[in-house]
Amino acid sequence: MLYYAVVFLVIALIAGVLGFGGIAGVSVEIAKILFFVFLALMVISVVGGLLRRGGH
Repeated sequence: MLYYAVVFLVIALIAGVLGFGGIAGVSVEIAKILFFVFLALMVISVVGGLLRRGGH
């Protein structure tokens, strides 16, 4: 999922350089959303791993 966030960020940068402001803005928003979803899933995974490790 982090890969897709980076892909949308690159699309946004290229679109911004080429002057496509609307596409760049949408791509940045998608990249932000995907990044925060990835971050939340990572935190859940780490907490779950710690709880599982501490529970045995």
